[in-house]
Amino acid sequence: MRLDPILAETVAAVLDEGTFDAAARRLHVTPSAVSQRVKTLEEDLGRVLLVRSKPVRATEAGEAVARFGRQISLLERDTIAGFGLAADGGETDVRIRVPLAVNADSMATWFLPPLARIAQLHRVEFDLHRDDQSFTARLLESGTVMAAVTSESVPVGGCTVAGLGSLRYVPVATRDYRDRWFSRGLTSDALATAPFVDFDRRDSLQHDWLRARDVDPWSVPRHYVPASHDFAVAVRLGLGWGLLPVVQAEPALVSGELVRLDDSETAVPLFWQQWNLRSPLLDAIAGEVRDHASLLLR
Repeated sequence: MRLDPILAETVAAVLDEGTFDAAARRLHVTPSAVSQRVKTLEEDLGRVLLVRSKPVRATEAGEAVARFGRQISLLERDTIAGFGLAADGGETDVRIRVPLAVNADSMATWFLPPLARIAQLHRVEFDLHRDDQSFTARLLESGTVMAAVTSESVPVGGCTVAGLGSLRYVPVATRDYRDRWFSRGLTSDALATAPFVDFDRRDSLQHDWLRARDVDPWSVPRHYVPASHDFAVAVRLGLGWGLLPVVQAEPALVSGELVRLDDSETAVPLFWQQWNLRSPLLDAIAGEVRDHASLLLR
C-alpha cells in the first residue's frame, strides 16, 4: 500500500486548522473535497484518522499520517528551493508552514529573534505551540511539530538532539513584599505562608525550589498566572514571589523594582530536537536558534 501525499497533507491541514472548512480555505478547495479526501484515505487504510470534534483531533493513526504529510510538504519545499525557484521568493509563491514547540519562558525571552531572521530569508510561516519544556517533546513525538525546545536530552524516535544551554532562574519579589513576608529572613515557616505566583498546574519549578527548602509546596498559597509576561507582571505588582529567568528579571533588578530573595540560581537545561530529515530549511532554523541561544543561555 502507498500513502497518497496529497491525502496525507490534507489530514495534516485539517489538524493544523482545526476544522474542515478552515483546511479547505488553506488548500484552496471546497470543504466537501477535504472531507472526501479524508474519507478516501480512511477507507484505504481501514482506520479512523480524525475525530470530528471542535477542534478536530487526531487518532493515533491520524497522528502518523499527519506527520508523513508535514514531512512531504517540507521536502517538497526544499526540492523546489533547490531548483532556485524559491530561494529569493521570486518565481513561486510556495510557502511552508513550520510548526514548532517551545516553552513559554523561552518564547518570552530569546526564541523569537532567530525566527524573525529566518522569516526574512525564507518563505515560511511559523506555527508555535507553547507548552512546558517537559512536555514539548510529546508534540514532536506525535508529529504535531517538526522541532521543539525541550528539557529532554534523549532524542525522540526519528529525531536528532543538540544542546542549547541552560535558562537560569532567580527567586525575586518586590521590596515591599520581601519586607512584609520575609522580615525575619527566608525561613521555612515564612515560605510556608508567603503567597507565590505559579505558572500552571504542570509547572514544577517553584514547587521544586520550595521542596529544596523543606517546604510542602501544596500547602503554600499561590496565584496561577499562565502566561510568561503576565507572570512577571504579577511578581512586579507584589502578588507573590516567583522564579523569573535572569534575562527577564535583570532590568527590574537593576532599577530596584524587584529584589532577589537569596543568591540561588535554578538552571533548566534546554535542548533542540528536530525531525531527522535532510532539510536545508529545518537546518537553517536550527542553526539560527542555536546561535542565538549561545548568546543568552549559559
